[in-house]
Amino acid sequence: MSLPDGRYLLLSLTLALAISGMAWRVRALTTSGACAATLVGFLVMGWGGATGGIALLLFFVSSSALSRLGKKRKASLGYEKSGERDASQVLANGGVAALSALLLVFFPHNIRPMAMLLGALAAANADTWATEIGSLAAFPPRLITNLRPAPVGSSGAISAPGTLASLVGALLIGTVLFFGAFGLRGVLTVAISGLTGSLFDSLLGATIQVQYRCTRCHKLTERKTHHDLPTERARGITWMNNDAVNFLATLCGAIVAASLFPL
Repeated sequence: MSLPDGRYLLLSLTLALAISGMAWRVRALTTSGACAATLVGFLVMGWGGATGGIALLLFFVSSSALSRLGKKRKASLGYEKSGERDASQVLANGGVAALSALLLVFFPHNIRPMAMLLGALAAANADTWATEIGSLAAFPPRLITNLRPAPVGSSGAISAPGTLASLVGALLIGTVLFFGAFGLRGVLTVAISGLTGSLFDSLLGATIQVQYRCTRCHKLTERKTHHDLPTERARGITWMNNDAVNFLATLCGAIVAASLFPL
């Protein structure tokens, strides 16, 4: 892969600004989220080329569309953030992909940075699909650690529909490799990386992600306030919030992809 020239970088910046601006207009992104998305988009499209750019668009469009499904119901489940994505959410989901794109500046002929980019985006998309579809499932999910039933929306809980959606979301990102040199093997490798990252997200959510308890209804939540009242920390590491978990999950997807691609 050759380094991009100035005209291509300018085009990438223009596209990143345009897409982030449209997302801000339809309230898919906050102002800070649009700024962060512009940066991530510029890096991924500028140095990740068409492959990285298409993968990023598939993630953003599909995850934004899914977030609108059952919006009212999901707002009551206690997720730390919902609706418009802010800068921390954008960087948590796209930061590893952006850093992987920067590695291509130093290793333009090495497949691993591109594999990391795709693995990170696949993990982000897989986790988003699992959350959005899983929260709408008719049956209660189960904790990934002991498979005991858990309330819908619980951190670390998985379900059959959510896990299947996770795989489909990861496969969607992998399709960018179908017509390239890696073909179906590349698609499956990205899918495995994304699914692994999503499951790692659930594992972190069930073990060390911070959880708070509402002082009024005693419900566990990711939020620091509930019913307009401050919540109390129930378990987990204080700084290990949803954004930190998402970042580590995408990093996991990137590492798995970098490990599998040379094979």
